[in-house]
Amino acid sequence: MTTMTMVKALNEGLRRVLEVQPKSLVMGEDVGRLGGVFRVTDGLQKDFGSERIIDTPLAESGIIGTAIGLAMRGYRPICEIQFDGFVYPAFDQLVSQLAKIPNRSGGRVRLPVVVRIPYGGGIGAIEHHSESPEAYFAHTAGLKVVTCANPNDAYWMIQQAAAGDDPVIFFEPKRRYQAKGEVDTEHSELGLYRARTLREGRTATLIAYGPTVDVAANAAAAAAEEGLDLEVIDLRSLSPIDWEPLFASVRKTGRAVVVHEAPGNIGLGAEVAARVSEECFYSLESPVLRVTGYDVPYPASRLEDDYLPNLDRVLDAVDRSLEY
Repeated sequence: MTTMTMVKALNEGLRRVLEVQPKSLVMGEDVGRLGGVFRVTDGLQKDFGSERIIDTPLAESGIIGTAIGLAMRGYRPICEIQFDGFVYPAFDQLVSQLAKIPNRSGGRVRLPVVVRIPYGGGIGAIEHHSESPEAYFAHTAGLKVVTCANPNDAYWMIQQAAAGDDPVIFFEPKRRYQAKGEVDTEHSELGLYRARTLREGRTATLIAYGPTVDVAANAAAAAAEEGLDLEVIDLRSLSPIDWEPLFASVRKTGRAVVVHEAPGNIGLGAEVAARVSEECFYSLESPVLRVTGYDVPYPASRLEDDYLPNLDRVLDAVDRSLEY
């Protein structure tokens, strides 16, 4: 076990990919000489050369379009979208081409492309730098969508995403980049599309992913001081979702609260609430509740603490659930 930040874990995971897959390459804005604005790709161009760590023009559509062409020729591109809000110029390439070509070709054309996207708030950034666009891509058939919440998952999930033959949208919670944690560099306990139960409990189930996993874990710890026993599940994969751990947990606790940063309207929490209600109807003691960002454009940095789900909002939802 080695202690790393999430940035370092991602860097080491990418390094392993580049070492074992000679056709892999990293491409994006400032990923080479600068090492990425968050330093996730720091040192990779020095060690692997500018033909494998490629600084691209400021053109997200071009990055994804080029990656699709490279994948058709047998390469395995790992693209970086510098910030979440910059992904929209590439939206057509992602949902109309990357997601569709394998199906359009009857499976004869595989597109092993990983698209890394730093996402979410909490860093005091300006407009277009704190978006949570995961629902767009989880809704798109043909794309896999995953997100890490700790350094160990970051290290292994980026390698697992790069090892497969499917297009993967890989969301990285930027406010967790400097969070430290232990990384087992020898063994991965979970597959890429598996959920993890972080804490077992019987009072209610908290379901979170990415940047809100830590919020849910802290809420569970605070609730324990009041005698409440909350179970915490990290989804990890947003498409496909690993449903069975969620269903088993809710059948046990009878209550569920879903937490995410994105606006609540037609967000991932809505799908989770719907499926849990369908599958666990006779076990539920209260409606499935959601704690999310508000249905407004992401606010200026001085207001983001009021916008983002926090411990108090999660505990309030638990209290409301227990009142039924």
